[in-house]
Amino acid sequence: MNEMKVGWIGFGNMAKAMAQGLIGSGSIAADDLYACARDQQKLAANTAALGMHACKDAQELVSCCDLVIVAVKPYQVKDVLMPLREALQDKIVLSVAAGMPFDVYEELLAPDTAHISTIPNTPIAAQAGVIVCEARHSLNAKQLTAVKALFDRCALLVFVDSEQLSVAGTISGCGPAFACMMVEALADAGVKHGLQRTQAYQLAAGMIKG
Repeated sequence: MNEMKVGWIGFGNMAKAMAQGLIGSGSIAADDLYACARDQQKLAANTAALGMHACKDAQELVSCCDLVIVAVKPYQVKDVLMPLREALQDKIVLSVAAGMPFDVYEELLAPDTAHISTIPNTPIAAQAGVIVCEARHSLNAKQLTAVKALFDRCALLVFVDSEQLSVAGTISGCGPAFACMMVEALADAGVKHGLQRTQAYQLAAGMIKG
């Protein structure tokens, strides 16, 4: 794991949360993490804050990394990956793009490229995430072990059949937003009845954690 280089094509909220979780859990050094994105100014600020490398484009990132995480919007995946087909053949490709299962990547990537589709959630940033993984993938045993070892400290990995990927991802991926809304509502109620907001948040968040 100390020799693995990991990079994100696209560095939005989910990608940033994954990087924070990996660094915070000690799974990998920040110096071994890379990212590229269209907004170079924002990318530079976000990667600098975490101690990561910012790449000028996806080609540069792929040349640096062993594990390439596809974190762009689903409608962008094809345009992003097609120019990288040959370069990705000896890499591990991990997708976090919703609605892009195994069969889609089989068509987009070159034959025999190792790839797996996943749906992580933002609590990974706090080393308490869930990553729903499609049970159908093309990683060999060594590659799968490496991926599991990388994320094991910051997330629970759950493998599901392809047809259940969306359902499982909705529960763990969208669920945190609803939990946060509930915490906010409980805190508002506490403040309405005389609690300080800091205390109300502590009570509601502590209850959820428990």
